[in-house]
Amino acid sequence: MERSRFHGEIFGIGTEAGVRVVIGHWNDSPLGEFTDVMVQFADGHRLLLAPTEAVREFVTATYTFDETYLTPVEFTRLGNHVDLSADDLRVRLTLGGPTALGRLLHLLPSAISTAPWFCTISDPIARVVLRGVRTRGSAGNGRREYYGARHQHCITAAEASWRGEELGKLTPVTPPVTFGFGSTPTAPSVTSITTTIDA
Repeated sequence: MERSRFHGEIFGIGTEAGVRVVIGHWNDSPLGEFTDVMVQFADGHRLLLAPTEAVREFVTATYTFDETYLTPVEFTRLGNHVDLSADDLRVRLTLGGPTALGRLLHLLPSAISTAPWFCTISDPIARVVLRGVRTRGSAGNGRREYYGARHQHCITAAEASWRGEELGKLTPVTPPVTFGFGSTPTAPSVTSITTTIDA
C-alpha cells in the first residue's frame, strides 16, 4: 500500500450569486507547498484552478470537474485575513474564532484525529451532524481517502468576484459542492486538516 499525506487548510464559502468556493492551501504534501481552488457555479458547473500540471493531474484523478484551468494561484494570509487571486477569481476572507467543532477537535491529539481508523469511525457521525460532510470515501482509481480535521475556525466575512463581477455577500455552502464524495461544512469555515490517500 502506498500512502500520501497532505497537511494544510480547507476554506469553504458560499456567495449570494450561488457560487461556492473551496480553497485548499497545503503547506506540506508530496507535491510541495501549493494552493488549489475548486469553484462550483450556480448552474452546477465545476471548475478547478490549479497552479501546476502535477497538481492538476493529481486533483483531477481524485475529484470530478467539468473544466480545469492551469493558472498561478496567489495565496496570502495576514492575521485573520486571507487574500486569494487565481485567474479571474478574487477572494478576500475574514476569519473568526473557533467553532464548537473546532474546540472539540482541539482537545484530541492530532495523531488520533488524523488517523485513518479514526476517520473511519467518525464518518457516520459526520454524515448526521454536518450535512454533506464525509471523513472517508473513494479517491478514485481504487484508492481510499480520509479527512482528518485538527481544528476549525469560522469565516465571518468574504468578498469575492469572478471576471470582475462581484459575487455578493457570504452565505452558507448550499447546496453542498459535488467535486468528490463529500462537501465542506455548510457554515463557512476554515478547517485545519490532514488528508490521507491510500493507493
